[in-house]
Amino acid sequence: MKSNALDRLGIYLARAKHFRVAILQSSGLKSELLERALNSLAAESISVDFQAEVAEASFEQAASHLAQLSPDTQAVVGLGGGKALDTAKYVAFLANRTYYAVPTSLSNDGFCSPQSSLTLTGHRCSLVARLPAGVIVDTAVCLEAPLSLWWSGVGDLVAKITAIHDWKLAFHARGEPVDDLAALLSDATVRQFMARPIRDHEGIRLLGTSLLLNGIAMEIGGSSRPASGSEHLISHALDQRSQRPRLHGLQVGMATYMAAHLQGQRAAEVGRVLDQTGFWDGIRSDPFSRAEWLDAVQVAPSIKANFHTVLSERDCVQEVERLIDADPLLDGCFVA
Repeated sequence: MKSNALDRLGIYLARAKHFRVAILQSSGLKSELLERALNSLAAESISVDFQAEVAEASFEQAASHLAQLSPDTQAVVGLGGGKALDTAKYVAFLANRTYYAVPTSLSNDGFCSPQSSLTLTGHRCSLVARLPAGVIVDTAVCLEAPLSLWWSGVGDLVAKITAIHDWKLAFHARGEPVDDLAALLSDATVRQFMARPIRDHEGIRLLGTSLLLNGIAMEIGGSSRPASGSEHLISHALDQRSQRPRLHGLQVGMATYMAAHLQGQRAAEVGRVLDQTGFWDGIRSDPFSRAEWLDAVQVAPSIKANFHTVLSERDCVQEVERLIDADPLLDGCFVA
């Protein structure tokens, strides 16, 4: 993770003796970024066997790209946003090829997680994949990404606070095992960023490192538990029922603040870091629907079978309703 890391992509692949690659890039990716990546590969005599744009992250599209992959291709590179990276990761997994992630923004932890979020016959699902062999984060490129993507990344990061607590609730309620190393790694990375939540090169590096290590925590824990709890269930419910779902991390960040209140732990800490990063201002510029959020909280416990969270322990809708109406941090974040 450094400024101009994109221009060293070819060096990183050449070190691993990967001289024939496929590139799956985001649709609409800035031509300058693609040109920099291709130039860095050419400088190391790395050939591109196959190159395609990814507009939608679907199993069907991943299967189509898999069919076009050359038997001689050694690695798959995902370049751009989450849809391209999730698709490239899954193609590499199916083809048993090495995968490299080159995110151009840090809107969630998916660039280094052991799953791919794809649609299958139009329905969103998480499919087993594998961690990337390398993650190349150009801090200068990510710093130029839209503010909304920064807020989204921050929202997905603070979710680890409530996710770990939900995991422990599941242990006490149902005996679900907790991997202490995965839980410790996830919590520690969040604290590292929260100590300096500033949007500059160092802040991008801290956010990227924290999200990356959370992906590794999921691999260690053998599930999404180190990074996903009640806050993600609420976001998934919104994805299914909202007329206009927002960026994953924006929904998750808001749901994390609510879940922290429901859990009775660290809500002030979550609220503070969201305030310091400008997250609340971003939400107020395009408020959520109050009715849709209350509906999502009601539906969320049924989203994932046998997944115990604070939402499983009681009906939380009225508590969330009071929070929306009375909490000063949420003033202006919802419309009727």
